[in-house]
Amino acid sequence: MKTINSFNFENKKALIRVDFNVPLNDNFEVTDDTRIQAAKPTVIKILEDGGSAVLMSHLGRPKGVQEEFSLKHIVDKVSEVIGVQVKFVSNCIGQEAEDAVNQLNPGEVLLLENLRFHTEETSGDKGFAEQLSKLGDIYVNDAFGTAHRAHASTTIVAQFFQENKCFGNLLGKEIESIDKVLKSGEKPITAILGGSKVSSKITIIENILDKVDHLIIGGGMTYTFVKAKGGKIGSSICEDDKQELALEILRKAKEKGVEVHLPVDVIGADAFDNNANTKAMSVDAIPEGWQGLDVGPETVKDFHRIVLSSKTILWNGPLGVFEMENFANGTISLGNSITEATENGAFSLVGGGDSVAAVKQFGFGDKVSYVSTGGGAMLESLEGKTLPGIAAIEN
Repeated sequence: MKTINSFNFENKKALIRVDFNVPLNDNFEVTDDTRIQAAKPTVIKILEDGGSAVLMSHLGRPKGVQEEFSLKHIVDKVSEVIGVQVKFVSNCIGQEAEDAVNQLNPGEVLLLENLRFHTEETSGDKGFAEQLSKLGDIYVNDAFGTAHRAHASTTIVAQFFQENKCFGNLLGKEIESIDKVLKSGEKPITAILGGSKVSSKITIIENILDKVDHLIIGGGMTYTFVKAKGGKIGSSICEDDKQELALEILRKAKEKGVEVHLPVDVIGADAFDNNANTKAMSVDAIPEGWQGLDVGPETVKDFHRIVLSSKTILWNGPLGVFEMENFANGTISLGNSITEATENGAFSLVGGGDSVAAVKQFGFGDKVSYVSTGGGAMLESLEGKTLPGIAAIEN
């Protein structure tokens, strides 16, 4: 795998695709700088080599040029995080951008204006990509969050840097972490899939059944499986048209020798409300008018035992409605179990929107082996798809 460590950037200008699609408040201040922090090691390596960095990113989904989506708003935050005063140019192609790059000295950083101010970015226009390619000697893709899009800056631009292209530190780690689960993971391998819908996870389940030893199913999709097996789920969320699919997954898992673990008990509530009446009950005997909103105490013990016996762990999706304090215990307990397994030497990868949000909210971020930054890209990787942004560097 060609990473930034394959190059010496002395006197070179690195054109780096970063993912600075960060949240801003009404005063255009960055409210979460995780993605900027994630790009820092790549930029620092290039500067320490004696090179300069040209950063390109999108922000939001602008319709043409829109002031509120200008990357000028994040210049101060990027400067603060990287520790270098970042320069800014109000276009990402053309003479103005080329002049700004030509004036860049070793050790300096330039941020280009929002790529998506040009519709050619998302349409993957070759001419636009060629104009971008004039802004650097070496192309570095460090934007995992957009690696599943065949956009001009993530994929097409790589064609103009035959040998001089590589993965940044962040994207390299993402690829390595997913490979550790899907290709080279030490057994036993356990995948924990939560979330509300079987339909959104079906391709992941089908792809990982050949790779894992244990599959833990939690969250709302539990009830589709339980109902399919003849259990009573009360008013719990359920995809009725996916019951046959759930049974098919269980059959396939059995054929492949994969142990599937469903919750045995749940915390039931008489309303979808943090202040609802609650009680622990068997997962397949939930009375009418009640719904399962978290896993119960016996399930927490079961899952803890399975996780602790694992050497490689993938966690994608919460076990309950963790946004409500009274239904967060299952997800927090799972986080604690994964933390303990990681301390004992297991490799743990967390990815996919809600599980990343839970890990951040409950402070597990630095207690697991790796937290993926790319929601859609991570899911497509787990589905076994080749991401265009990755293929563009490898080809």
